[in-house]
Amino acid sequence: MLVLGAALLLAAIAMVLLLRQSLTDNVRTATRVRATEIVDLLTKNPNGPLRVEDVEEEFIQVFDADGRLVRSSENVEGEGPLAQPDPGQSLEVNVPFEEGPFLATARAHGSSTIVAGRTLEVVTESTRVVIEQLFFGLPLLVLIVGAVTWRVIGRALAPVESIRAEVDAISTQQLHRRVPMPEGRDEIARLAETMNEMLMRLEEGSIRQGRFVSDASHELRSPVASIRQHAEVALRHPTKTSPKALAEVVLDENLRLQDLIEDLLLLTRTDETAHSRRMVVLDLDDVVFEEAGRMGQVARRPIDTTRVSAGRVLGDRKQLARLIDNLLDNALRHADSLVVVSLTEEGDDVVLRVDDDGQGVPIPDRTRIFERFVRLQDSRDRDSGGSGLGLAIVAEVAGAHRGSVKVVDSTLGGARFEIVLPRAADPGF
Repeated sequence: MLVLGAALLLAAIAMVLLLRQSLTDNVRTATRVRATEIVDLLTKNPNGPLRVEDVEEEFIQVFDADGRLVRSSENVEGEGPLAQPDPGQSLEVNVPFEEGPFLATARAHGSSTIVAGRTLEVVTESTRVVIEQLFFGLPLLVLIVGAVTWRVIGRALAPVESIRAEVDAISTQQLHRRVPMPEGRDEIARLAETMNEMLMRLEEGSIRQGRFVSDASHELRSPVASIRQHAEVALRHPTKTSPKALAEVVLDENLRLQDLIEDLLLLTRTDETAHSRRMVVLDLDDVVFEEAGRMGQVARRPIDTTRVSAGRVLGDRKQLARLIDNLLDNALRHADSLVVVSLTEEGDDVVLRVDDDGQGVPIPDRTRIFERFVRLQDSRDRDSGGSGLGLAIVAEVAGAHRGSVKVVDSTLGGARFEIVLPRAADPGF
């Protein structure tokens, strides 16, 4: 409101000044025209009378070359010189018979100077009237404009306040709620849409987090319970349980705990991979050969890598190695006898495929198997099924590298896991 009032006040002052200047210029023009008329009159009749149209609004005086007053209009006869501006100049003067200033303009006529004057009363009066009107009208205008502005802005921002109030009322237990959607497709509607999308992502993240914590608690509880059970048996029946057997059980379960914790830590770090300083251009085929050779020795089963060709990507070598390791481990556990790895560059992508000749993955489960702690029915046995995090890590690592993963039928009769990653154009990429 204060800014609006100051702006209107400055505009009013500027308007008054411009109005006064314009009216003064009109009077100046009129005196110049009048002086020119007198010059023409005296040229035709040097001794002709100097008559004025309005004795209260103008006067005429003639000065000789020495600056002496020689003639005056009838309304100022007997008065001394009222004004003596230089030819072509104007100045404001006061006359004894009128209140307020006059504007006098001089015009040369031979050796004489003609001075024509006109009252500035019209300028003063008009300016006074405008100032009075502004004095009373400007505050009213400020109030009207302020009220209208407050009303319009209030109505325009009402949806924003509604959105703010709704967001403020949403707690972590009420992420299913959504902010009201205003009509139209303006910025506020897009804001509400964005807020609802954010709330939906928060709700989905909260659901995933809750499920993850629940599943992780369950998975961690199993080895802990096994260790406790064997320890209690050893305490109650010390003669029936040897220290070596108990140590083996504790060691096995501890390794399971260690693997599970490492997998959980890796999952929590994949979100930072895209911005990691460890992202470098690397030859993915070298990583494939290295991991396939190591996994083949551990499993004592050959892995066919004859279809692996050069492929360069931008990525974190350690995480990509873990991705390949998990895919090969999954294939070896489900294959009957054969695992085949291929790597090719296809356009702007590098495609990694891992095939096995096992039972394959049922179509309804081909998306679900990439969720955390999901193990299919034929993989429930912990000796062959893993922790249920291997393929989830594959999906997370692929996503962190701007890639994708999917499972389809393999030409070998089992499953084919296909990873698509962006190809690095050159080593400096």
